[in-house]
Amino acid sequence: MKIYEEDREEPEINLTSLIDVVFLLLIFFMVSTTFERHALLRLDLPEAATAETETLPSIIELIITDDGRLFIDDQMLADDRRETVQAGLVQRFADNPDATLVIRADAEAPHRLVVRALDAAAAEGIRRLTIAAVEEGGEGP
Repeated sequence: MKIYEEDREEPEINLTSLIDVVFLLLIFFMVSTTFERHALLRLDLPEAATAETETLPSIIELIITDDGRLFIDDQMLADDRRETVQAGLVQRFADNPDATLVIRADAEAPHRLVVRALDAAAAEGIRRLTIAAVEEGGEGP
């Protein structure tokens, strides 16, 4: 009796559906992830006993670092002169005139730069302004 050997195909694992699931998970995590824009600049905000958490609908941030650099939102200003700060504010408020200006100055930032920022905002007629601080005993964002 002669036994025929059958030609058997090697079992094959189809990876297409696995790759689809991995890409869907990747897209889900990319879309659902929130990015913290303040992670680029490390500020130690000053403490205030009356600091309150406030959510503003539309803000423009003027950031003053401890080494004297100024940023309006994510754009670094060329220098710290009043005219430069004022021009930057004019440009940003042209797009959104109803926004609130939030000054986020490091606790060790030179006081003259905070005063200069306030002066530039007043010169441009910006009336909606707040200064960021943390509660006493709390930590900065």
